[in-house]
Amino acid sequence: MSIPFVSRVIWQGKKSAYGLMPVWISVVGIMMTGLLAGCATNETGPAYRIAFSQCTGGDLWRQTMLSDMKRALSFHPDCSLLYEDANNSTEKQIAQIRSLARQNIDLLIVSPNESAPITKAIDDVFRQGIPVIVIDRRINSASYNAFIGGDNVEIGRLAARFIGNYLKGKGRLIEVTGLTGSSPAQDRHQGFTEVMRQFPAIKTIATFDGHWEKDSARLLAQRQLPAFQSADIVFAHNDVMALGMYAVCRRNGLANRLPFVGIDALPGPTGGMQLVSDGILKATFLYPTGGEEAIETAIRILEGKSVQRENVLNSVQVDAGNVKALKTQSDKLLTQQRDIERQSQRIAELTRTYLTQRNTLSIMLASLIGAILLGAWAFYLVRSKQRAYQILARQNDEISEQRDKIDLVSQQARLATEEKLRFYSYISHEFNTPLSLILTPTEDMLSKKSVGMAELKNNLSLVQKNAHRLLRLVDQMLDLRKTDSGKLVLRASEQNVVRFIQDIVNDFKHKAERHRIDLQFIAESPVVMLWFDHEKLDKVLFNLLSNAFKYTPRGGLIHVLLDVKENTVRIQVQDNGEGMTTEEQAKAFDLFYTNTRQFNLGNGLGLALSREFITLHQGEISVVSAKGQGTTFTIRLPLGNSHLDASAIVDTSAPEFLLRKSPSAETTLPDPDQPLAGNRAKSSTILVVEDNDELRDYLTRQLGDEFDIIAAGTAEEGWQRAIDAVPDLIISDIMLPGIDGLTFTQRIKKDFRTSTIPVILLTAKGQIDAQIAGTRAGADAYITKPFVLTFLRETIRTTLTNREKWQQRYTTDYLTKAENRQEKKFLHELTLLIEQNLADPGFGVERLSREMGISRVQLYRKVQGLLQKNVNEYITEIKLRKAKILLTESTKTVAEVAYETGFSSPANFTTFFKQQTGRTPSDYRKSPTGQS
Repeated sequence: MSIPFVSRVIWQGKKSAYGLMPVWISVVGIMMTGLLAGCATNETGPAYRIAFSQCTGGDLWRQTMLSDMKRALSFHPDCSLLYEDANNSTEKQIAQIRSLARQNIDLLIVSPNESAPITKAIDDVFRQGIPVIVIDRRINSASYNAFIGGDNVEIGRLAARFIGNYLKGKGRLIEVTGLTGSSPAQDRHQGFTEVMRQFPAIKTIATFDGHWEKDSARLLAQRQLPAFQSADIVFAHNDVMALGMYAVCRRNGLANRLPFVGIDALPGPTGGMQLVSDGILKATFLYPTGGEEAIETAIRILEGKSVQRENVLNSVQVDAGNVKALKTQSDKLLTQQRDIERQSQRIAELTRTYLTQRNTLSIMLASLIGAILLGAWAFYLVRSKQRAYQILARQNDEISEQRDKIDLVSQQARLATEEKLRFYSYISHEFNTPLSLILTPTEDMLSKKSVGMAELKNNLSLVQKNAHRLLRLVDQMLDLRKTDSGKLVLRASEQNVVRFIQDIVNDFKHKAERHRIDLQFIAESPVVMLWFDHEKLDKVLFNLLSNAFKYTPRGGLIHVLLDVKENTVRIQVQDNGEGMTTEEQAKAFDLFYTNTRQFNLGNGLGLALSREFITLHQGEISVVSAKGQGTTFTIRLPLGNSHLDASAIVDTSAPEFLLRKSPSAETTLPDPDQPLAGNRAKSSTILVVEDNDELRDYLTRQLGDEFDIIAAGTAEEGWQRAIDAVPDLIISDIMLPGIDGLTFTQRIKKDFRTSTIPVILLTAKGQIDAQIAGTRAGADAYITKPFVLTFLRETIRTTLTNREKWQQRYTTDYLTKAENRQEKKFLHELTLLIEQNLADPGFGVERLSREMGISRVQLYRKVQGLLQKNVNEYITEIKLRKAKILLTESTKTVAEVAYETGFSSPANFTTFFKQQTGRTPSDYRKSPTGQS
């Protein structure tokens, strides 16, 4: 304590109201406190912290191992043991190992549950500099200081020799292994199998996995009891599994004739030695726990002494000949162990007594010191003022930190704004290359006085393909968003990648000719089958070639190379352009990277998105470049599809794949001069609901030559037209003013007057979420814009054809014979009301006329005029048709069919059916095509 400090304390005491109290008492109190602290016993924690991760502590062998460790640790009071039990869970043991490593341990002992999965966690601990001892089961690496365990291979051999001699070289055997993934089970099975080859007349009739547990083995024996009935001996990889199976065999009368052999030979009343002594086991083989050896090895490692890395413990056969002597020795050891434990408990009690007395003394000393320290009030006054200053200083620091954080957030917002502005600039730049591939052949054709049909078709095909690529550039923006959110998925199919790349290279031929660039595609084989996503790989290669053209001078070269190396397809895009610096190569795949001279490798989305696409394929993309010497991009994709998830593999024959396939120059459109399948007279009425006037007029013109078209600009107008005209099909956009297309579709499908009208949604919303929403709304088809008119026509024809088939199966054919819309509308509503109330026995003409909104007389007259039959006859005809369909195309009983068609009893239905067809319902079901 410095002289100025003492002077300051005395001065503060004089200034206080309590200045009369001698200040030197405070100084003496402080000195006494230091003296008492120096005299107190300096107790520290254990010198070493040893952690033990056990795969499971539930069985007797594991409990014995833990007891051996604790007994050995009783001779080392300066060591403590942190114990974790994984309960046969590999995942839990990995988590426990990582948790123990964070608890400042000095050494880790591990008994792995499974070798391979635990290895990485042990490697991580070993690399942290923490010594590791592996006990009982091995791991798949050398990341440990010592291994302690029995020779499981040799124990398997000993068991095989015993069984071979016991059976005299002939018999049937059942082997029950431990956990398949554990090294002891594998080694014991290996040694056992190795020796059993010397006894070819002994057949292993079954091998089961008992998971090292008694209950698992017991349940296994119950399920596989026939196998045990035909066996001559049972070999279990530990004694507890043998005991579990013995209990089942004893209940089923097999214990007297079926001998059991186990492994472990543990002491104690339930151990293997006792089982041999009681005649339950024919023999067992000592498998030392290694608990004591593990602790002693750990102590030597912690003390810096040398240890043997591989410590294989010896085994011995325990049978009726030597079990008595061994059991006597083990019982004596157990007695000694219990004595040691009692002595340890006594020592612990004495220690607690000592601590209690010491605490009492400490309290008395603390009370005395507390009385002396009352004089420290002057020091407290000084410190109070200093604390106030410190609080103010901390508050100032916090205000400064908050100000710095605000500045940082502001800077991040500014950078985000700049990135957004750069984003729009780069996106506009992405359109340059496909636009040039459209403009180049167009300008070429316009500059010529005459163009041949072949050249015209090729140029227009190129224009069409790049127009579609412009459309897909918009999808790239969505792909980038999906990449950020983790929603980007792979749709891979097996295709010839050589032909695929050749088509892409051909698209750049015009551009290469105009710039006199030597563009070549060189492949070592004409056919290389590869699993890849057609759309995504197209975007990657198109981007690489666009970059190559951008930075290759006039008269340069661009070569695309393809070969197969080590089960991997390698695609290289080489150019002799400007090249890149080392910094530019390092950041080539960064999103929107540009350097000081506006060198844009990213091309907006470019290479960053390309790398994401290649990574989805489980492939790699890299770049090698030198300034002024050109650039080479290399893509490596693995062959086969074993590296792909099942969800990433699509069937190329599925309709969804064909719909997503990009249009190309080879797309073959139907010949307009040829008759189209499903061509029909102009008798079907189609309602087109589209708010765009040009598109609505275009659809009216193009479809009007085949169908009767009704057009509407809004959903409200379309609904009114649907009620008035009852069209055969509705085409609707989703984005409509007022009510949208999804709500309009739901309204159509919910109203009984229009619920059977097919609806085709024609929309620009191509996302899968929008398609799902359209399907949920009840749409029969979903076509995205821009669309191919031929595909729309065929969809309309197919939908109308399917509707006619449905009408022929479930309604009468009078609807197709109606001469005008009003008649069609009337019959449609009439038939729909009858079908909806067919199962109601009380439904008749009175209720039908009320539902139709006309009188009974008017209903009779109108039906008689249109159908040449009265209303009851028409209802009877619909009931009969529905009954025939249910009888021939369902498994419903005759009674169920009767109630579903509105009859009060099966007897009435049978009478009605026989009157109408001349046959009973049962006879008709057996032979529906027979003569009535």
